[in-house]
Amino acid sequence: MEKKKKAAAEAAIELVKDGMVVGLGTGSTANFAIEGLGKRVGEGLRIRGVATSKATEELARRVGVPVVTLEEVGRLDLTIDGADEVDPQFNLIKGMGGALLREKIVAFASRQEVIIVDDSKLVDVLGTKSPLPVEVVPFGHLRTKDALESLGCKASLKGGSSPFLTDNGNLIYECKFAKIEEPEILEAEIDLIPGVVESGLFIDLATKVVVASGRGIEVRSKR
Repeated sequence: MEKKKKAAAEAAIELVKDGMVVGLGTGSTANFAIEGLGKRVGEGLRIRGVATSKATEELARRVGVPVVTLEEVGRLDLTIDGADEVDPQFNLIKGMGGALLREKIVAFASRQEVIIVDDSKLVDVLGTKSPLPVEVVPFGHLRTKDALESLGCKASLKGGSSPFLTDNGNLIYECKFAKIEEPEILEAEIDLIPGVVESGLFIDLATKVVVASGRGIEVRSKR
């Protein structure tokens, strides 16, 4: 599995060109890309990176990738990130690592969103393998949980009795649906719930998906 993740990351960083502003994703797969970019920077590549989490920023600085804020650059040329699930329409579930809000903000500001996955992350319908993470404010979060469950899921607090806190100081509920057949509608319904900050449904944001499998690397582009 790790070998596939690294292969996908190495293929994705070939899309990065000199002078680009690059969004740096969060998670084990994205880390391979950041490490690869650090090596290329050491060889002379000139880029600036926008990190999607504190952990990503620390890694980027450690491997030599210059880090700037989104406010400094405004628009990104390309973002490289992982995903928990990818459907045939390039809709995604992301954020099981807890960085979904910043990941979505950076994706929205990017001209290209390149997703790197191994083939185990490909699904016909979202929600069949991964729960959907939803970031919520701590105040009244049990009522927010009730509202999420009214949409047909079982919601569990990430971290349980020692709740995980996002970089923004919020909580994550992992919402397990049997399947998500209409992700656009579900995203809108979740966003209407008071207390919800953002969901891990990434709709119409990915432009390329780099898939690593036993057969090698396949780069899929959205039409």
